[in-house]
Amino acid sequence: MALPKVVSMEEWQVARERLLLREKAITHARATLAAERRRLPMVRVKKEYVLRGPEGDVSLLDLFGRCRQLVIYHYMFAPEWDAGCDGCAMMADSVGHPAHLHARDTTFAMVSRAPLEKIEAFKTRMGWSMPWYSSFGTDFNRDFGATTDHGEEHRLSVFLRDGDTIYLSYQAGNRGMEHLLFHYNLLDLTPFGRQEEWEDSPPGWPQTETYSWQRLHDEYDNEGA
Repeated sequence: MALPKVVSMEEWQVARERLLLREKAITHARATLAAERRRLPMVRVKKEYVLRGPEGDVSLLDLFGRCRQLVIYHYMFAPEWDAGCDGCAMMADSVGHPAHLHARDTTFAMVSRAPLEKIEAFKTRMGWSMPWYSSFGTDFNRDFGATTDHGEEHRLSVFLRDGDTIYLSYQAGNRGMEHLLFHYNLLDLTPFGRQEEWEDSPPGWPQTETYSWQRLHDEYDNEGA
């Protein structure tokens, strides 16, 4: 297997400092983009939605709890499926302790079209603890672009409430959410990267078809561990 070039510590430091300048530029660009995102106009959510949770029916407003901001991940899990999407599972595996969000007046939840019974069983299997609600039988997923005529879509929706009035402030989908994935962020720091065929890697680097390696975390054989 091909390996990166081996150099002295001095040569490595020069190359690292050169890359650091580009990394800092991207960090500043992200901060500028986030500032623009905070200034996006919003749209009022007028429709009433009833979702199903472990303790019964809840409204979209209920999902905020005591917070003013709500982030919802639309997890791909269609009613006819026996398990949720393995790619979406990487997002769920990246979710940290909610206290850090609550400290900034924000809460997080997942919503899927699968019936609650399937969601609860799958959630137990995966060992997750985040709030996860069922939109089965409602227009919630379709209204927010998470279900289309082509099927399920993984999507992120951000809401702000002013009293009991709810606004949609931001949405992201597809690669627009990759920066939220802990595993991708770590792999992008390694010599081999994500090891997918779309990446610009030197000849001889290990690469496979995009997404083909992803599994639910209890389905890997872990031979390389």
